[in-house]
Amino acid sequence: MKIGIMQPYYLSYIGYWQLLNAVDKYVIYDDVNYIKGGWVNRNRILINGQPSYFNVPLIGATPFKKINEIEINTDDKLINKNLRTLEGAYKKAPYFEEVYPMLKNIVSYKEENLSKFLINSIKEICAYLDITTQIYISSELNKNNELDRKGRLINIVKLLGGTEYYNAEGGQELYSFEDFEKENIKLSFLKSNNIVYQQYKNEFQPFLSIVDILMFNSKEETKKLLKEYKLITKKRG
Repeated sequence: MKIGIMQPYYLSYIGYWQLLNAVDKYVIYDDVNYIKGGWVNRNRILINGQPSYFNVPLIGATPFKKINEIEINTDDKLINKNLRTLEGAYKKAPYFEEVYPMLKNIVSYKEENLSKFLINSIKEICAYLDITTQIYISSELNKNNELDRKGRLINIVKLLGGTEYYNAEGGQELYSFEDFEKENIKLSFLKSNNIVYQQYKNEFQPFLSIVDILMFNSKEETKKLLKEYKLITKKRG
């Protein structure tokens, strides 16, 4: 049983969805502290050939609050501004007509709680890409919150009956194979392959939001890209 655990990120880059698609059960880690300037409420899209930030507007966001304690500004003017930004950026993209209605549902979703808003966006993308991984919400699990960061992850994996834990490539700086092996859990890190596709006639800009990939690749092409990764593992000797 493969388990993935990640914070909810807003319309994240392809690696996020590769990890979600690769595991059997995925935990949205929403009861950890919000990181200002991170990727929880923003990502980058292509505007005039350049990566530009695209945000969920927040109210009173602070690192002293957990993600599921942050409030969204649901002012219609801000929602419409974000929709116009998306339309202006991708109106001429080949798959705009297919993808925009889903994105409109995501951006227009009237939910004041950041965690619930992001959970909805993740489920919308999963439904579009036929990702059937079981999704769990960290704050709803009966887990031990007194443990350290590594201990909490191990606790969640065991709680869900996991034998393997998949983490993003960047997690190699935080977690060791040996620590998980001691708990009879196989640790793997997911590293995305070098993914390149046509973005209008511009020089390719990598690591943009899933929005960019969906606008320039068909649903079936995107589903193939979900498998364009390799796992970094340590075989047990």
